[in-house]
Amino acid sequence: MTHQPRAATVLSVFARAFRTPDLRKKILFTLAVIALFRLGQFLPAPGAHVVNVQRCLTQAQTGDNAGFYQTVQFFSGGGMLKLSVFALGIMPYITASIVMQLLAVVIPRLEALKKEGSSGTAKITQYTRYLAVGLAVLNAATLVALARTGGIFPNCPHPLLTGQDLMTVVTLVVTLTAGAAAVMWLGELITERGVGNGMSLLIFTQVVAFFPAYLLGILRQDVVAFVTMMVVGGFLVAAVVFVEQAQRRVPVQYAKRMVGRRMYGGSSTYIPLKVNQAGIIPVIFTSSLLYLPQLAVGFLDGGQPNPVTGWISAYLVSGDHPVYVFTYLTLIVAFTFFYVSITFDPVEVADNMRRFGGFVPGIRPGRPTAEYLGYVLNRLTAPGAAYLGVLSVIPIIAFVLLGDPQTQQNFPFGGASILIMVGVGLDTVKQIESQLQQRHYEGFLR
Repeated sequence: MTHQPRAATVLSVFARAFRTPDLRKKILFTLAVIALFRLGQFLPAPGAHVVNVQRCLTQAQTGDNAGFYQTVQFFSGGGMLKLSVFALGIMPYITASIVMQLLAVVIPRLEALKKEGSSGTAKITQYTRYLAVGLAVLNAATLVALARTGGIFPNCPHPLLTGQDLMTVVTLVVTLTAGAAAVMWLGELITERGVGNGMSLLIFTQVVAFFPAYLLGILRQDVVAFVTMMVVGGFLVAAVVFVEQAQRRVPVQYAKRMVGRRMYGGSSTYIPLKVNQAGIIPVIFTSSLLYLPQLAVGFLDGGQPNPVTGWISAYLVSGDHPVYVFTYLTLIVAFTFFYVSITFDPVEVADNMRRFGGFVPGIRPGRPTAEYLGYVLNRLTAPGAAYLGVLSVIPIIAFVLLGDPQTQQNFPFGGASILIMVGVGLDTVKQIESQLQQRHYEGFLR
């Protein structure tokens, strides 16, 4: 197992980028789109009662389910609970992308499109947009229905909407759907005309936006806990950078072959297999599934506790319960293996290698190569899944042991957040550095 070469420091990379005119324009364009995105997350949607929403949100953040509301606010950039124009954020598109990846495994037409190159990718992207808009309509209707019935903040008596008539509801649903479509467009604009992956940067923005506020909140509550958290967070960031850069390089040799009068092949390369091949997707899957019990409690409770909602609240909502922790870890491990299995096909890779005269030294082409790649991938996925699981439950373990549940709820260095920040940050810096190298490359001719 090896690690990629250490890149230049972030500050030096950005300093060099701002000295390059065209790259500076891309960075400024990206920052402008991010600022517009944040503005949309604060802009209230028509039909939302701003004052009552703020009252209910303040009350919920100090109640029994404060951790749930803070988590939703953390990953939605604060827009969902405030019923803003961009309340749905980037999640409809992310969900649509994941669904399309899953469907490509079971639908032959989508699998054939993946193999058609850029034209097939463009078609899949178009289908993903349509699906994202459909999911946005469903999510918007669900959110508005919860706002009408008080399901978002069950213990808050104030109405969240300015009216209960059909026009208000339809206007709010259309606005939230249009906001989700606009966010999708902004992300694609960053990818095409800015720096980095637009969708990843928008998720990064949602997470980082509340990071200083959480740090300040912990500092005001307990200085010792703040210092402990910063020390633990520093080690976690270093560990995440180490694991995210780690990869197993499977050597590949291409045999020489004659095509016409030309000799091709004879080169050596490698297949980079990352330890965390699945990335952040298993954590997103698991977090989304574990939000469902909380929503079910809001629907089934109806203000009157019953045995079903009591059991769900005790075992599947409370983040420090052993059943919840075990379920969380099990789902992360299962989703990690599942997602890796559908995104990396050893048989397809082995067939492509054999088609172009490639082979792994010491391994016969074809089925033996596929079995070898599957064996290596499983050995990498196991520690990768364990790494994701441990990283995700660190907030629970760290501060439940300290006996401070409130600080545990505010802990910002937890699984998904730190993976998003470190992963997207590394990827963006690498892309900027690669563009700098292209612009400052000096060849034999000057």
